Amino acid sequence: MQVRGRGSLLMQSVLILLLVLQTCATKKGPPNIVFILTDDQDTVIGGETPITKTKRLIGDEGIIFRNMFATSPLCCPSRSSILTGNYVHNHGAVNNSVDGNCSSPTWQNQSETRAFITYLKKQKYTTFFAGKYLNQYGKPETGGPEHIPPGWDWWNGLVGNSKYYNYHLSVNGTVENHRDNYQNDYFTDIINKRAEEFLQLQSPDSGPFFMMLSTPACHAPFTPAPQYNNSFNDTKAPRNGSFNVYGKDKHWLIRQAKSPLSDDAIATIDNVFRNRWRTLLSVDDMVENVINLLTQRKLLDNTYVFYSSDNGYHLGQFSLPQDKRQLYEFDVRVPLMVRGPGIKAGQLREEIILNIDLAPTFIALSAQTAPSQMDGMSFHNLLAQNATIPASSWRESFVIEHQGEYKQINPGCPQYNNMDLANCDPNCVCEDAKNNTYGCVRTLSADTNYMYCVFEDTENFAEFYDLNKDPDQLSNAIQTVSKSVLMDQGKKLMELSVCQGPSCRKIGPPHVLVN
Repeated sequence: MQVRGRGSLLMQSVLILLLVLQTCATKKGPPNIVFILTDDQDTVIGGETPITKTKRLIGDEGIIFRNMFATSPLCCPSRSSILTGNYVHNHGAVNNSVDGNCSSPTWQNQSETRAFITYLKKQKYTTFFAGKYLNQYGKPETGGPEHIPPGWDWWNGLVGNSKYYNYHLSVNGTVENHRDNYQNDYFTDIINKRAEEFLQLQSPDSGPFFMMLSTPACHAPFTPAPQYNNSFNDTKAPRNGSFNVYGKDKHWLIRQAKSPLSDDAIATIDNVFRNRWRTLLSVDDMVENVINLLTQRKLLDNTYVFYSSDNGYHLGQFSLPQDKRQLYEFDVRVPLMVRGPGIKAGQLREEIILNIDLAPTFIALSAQTAPSQMDGMSFHNLLAQNATIPASSWRESFVIEHQGEYKQINPGCPQYNNMDLANCDPNCVCEDAKNNTYGCVRTLSADTNYMYCVFEDTENFAEFYDLNKDPDQLSNAIQTVSKSVLMDQGKKLMELSVCQGPSCRKIGPPHVLVN
């Protein structure tokens, strides 16, 4: 009886050992994360059309979030929100200038040290960055290219704003100069090559990694790779919606646009539109290469791939030639596609996702809890197979913020000197001004689709849109909206404009805080 008992115990021990070995063999470590961030890529005027491979390899294989928003329609404030998980009023980078805290020493000391990547390092992630960081990065007044933001192991940061040729790159703190040779210098392809070098060193056993690829496309100067110079030759900017419409009841900066647009202005818009699409073809190639490399290295099954942009763009909307910075849907809606382990393919989701949600989501995927000072909400639960989230447990309102930039001297437009204007085109249509400073509350739920904005100017100018009735925001309804709706939206705007951490994470009525 004792021998039989020992044999039974031995058999149990063997079975337990086999189960443990099987679990160890099949269990995957913390997931890898790849984040691809484009520059100025819209969704409203067709910005996603040319990236067919990206949509097939990421969107079709995972989730397309149809209500993804930037909380500021400008590069540096939005990128700072992506990095920190905070609204502009909490991270302090209010515009693209050093004085506006774009990569300033103050921002580096107070916000950059709290970027999401520093939390991933605590989980022993190997971290890689290549591309545009912040508009003022690498300038002498922001620490020069020797400054490597905390948390990055592999650093390939562009000095300054987006370029395709003739730029400087900080490679782990050492300057690398690039000229105008396509094979050696085209920046999107350089990002692609550096990503390939990094991925070739990764394996399922080498530990988790986070890789951020931040392309210049489709930002000005809109320079395509030579093989794509003749793509989309018959394409024109879309003429629907608010294209070439005079914004008669909008803020004065919109009203100063020359409307209708001249034939020459429209020809320029069409050319810019084509070149933006052409630059995105190189991004599409890069995405395909990254997915192929992840597959070859047996990494794809344990890797989340995110694709998004910092802000939207306009080309002729309300007769504004070309830029961002405005409160309208074309400037604040951006793409978001995600694929990864456990994500059911072919999904379209309607929840409001914000750029400030990316940081807490990355942290949650690394098996940590996002710090309470982050304003964003992790949406990692939405990535689970067949995830269902009741509408009452997700946000329905958020804030959009912009602080206008201005100059005292506007070369080529001397009539606008000392008038606090900026970003004036050759026809002296200006896209920004000191008092183009506003806060908006955007409310989107099953039965509500509002935008309410208030400008900081002597007029206390305000705009209101019910996008269910006016999806193109053609008519400012501030004079006709009911007082009760305006008071409710005004209360939300006041609350969200000063929110911090938990108070920013309010979800549908009644207001509940998400921890």
